[in-house]
Amino acid sequence: MAATERIIFQPYVWKKVDKRTILEPGAAVACRDTEDALRRIEKVRDGLLSVAGAQAVRMTVDEEAGDYGEPEMLGIVGDVPGEAE
Repeated sequence: MAATERIIFQPYVWKKVDKRTILEPGAAVACRDTEDALRRIEKVRDGLLSVAGAQAVRMTVDEEAGDYGEPEMLGIVGDVPGEAE
């Protein structure tokens, strides 16, 4: 099987756990293309999707060989883990 390009939109939500509030990933969405992923990022930026933040990532994947390329960040908005570091 040949390597294929995957584009993922990953939203993040705030969740109350005991007395703490933590940022955790929501359900990832496979996007048709880069434009689809960036439209979703814009919806978060415009307040049309109620999530804490999101990121869109593109990477090359060869599942048969178990090879996952370096992720390329396409867009990021709002609260996303690792951004405060």
